[in-house]
Amino acid sequence: GREAARRINLPLDGARVAVQGFGNVGSVAAQLFVEAGARVVAVQDHSGTLFNGAGLDVARLSEHVVRNGGVRGFQGAEAVDGESFWDVECDILIPAALEGQIDSTRAQRIKAKLVLEGANGPTLPEGDDVLQERGVLVVPDVICNAGGVTVSYFEWVQDFSSFFWTEEEINVRLDKIMTDSLRHIWQTADKHGITLRTATFAVACERILSAREERGLYP
Repeated sequence: GREAARRINLPLDGARVAVQGFGNVGSVAAQLFVEAGARVVAVQDHSGTLFNGAGLDVARLSEHVVRNGGVRGFQGAEAVDGESFWDVECDILIPAALEGQIDSTRAQRIKAKLVLEGANGPTLPEGDDVLQERGVLVVPDVICNAGGVTVSYFEWVQDFSSFFWTEEEINVRLDKIMTDSLRHIWQTADKHGITLRTATFAVACERILSAREERGLYP
C-alpha cells in the first residue's frame, strides 16, 4: 500500500482511508495506515457501517469488535447507511470483506484515488473497467494478498531448517520482496500500457513458462 501510494504521489500522512471488512486483513491494514499517519474515516462489516471524518480510534474499535463480534454499536463514530460507504470522501479504499462488491455503479461513486484489494475478487470486471477509465489505481488481490503466502513460506523454511528469524527480520525481508515484486509488475504495466491486474497475470505466466523451460514439467 505504501509503495502504491508513493507511485501516485499520494502522501500517507493525513490520507483518508475507508475499509470494508474488519477481520484479520481489514483491521491490520487499518492499524498499519494509522501508524503511517493516515486516518481511517469509514469502516464497514457484516454488522454495520461507521463514519468519522476526523478518524476512528482503530485500537478501540478493534477491542470493540473482539467483545461484540462486529463494528455495530461503537461509540466513536456515526452509524450510517450501508450503501453510503461507497460515497465516502476518501483517498484510499480497502475492500477486505467479500468478493464482487465493486460493480460498475459503485465504481462510479468511489471517491478514492487508490483501491487496495484485501479480499479475493472484490472488484467485478465491469467495475474494474470503470475505475480504469476514471484513473483510479487498483492494486489487485493477488498482489495485496501475496504477503501472507510469503510469510507462510518463511515459516515453512524455518521449520524445515530449524533456522529462525525474528519478526523484525521477517518484516524487512517481506517488505523487500513485496516492493521488488510490485516494481516489476509496475514496469510491465507501463511498458505494455496495461493495468496492474493484467500485468500481474502476464508476469505470472512469464515466470511459469520460464520455470517450465528451466526445470521441465513434473508429473
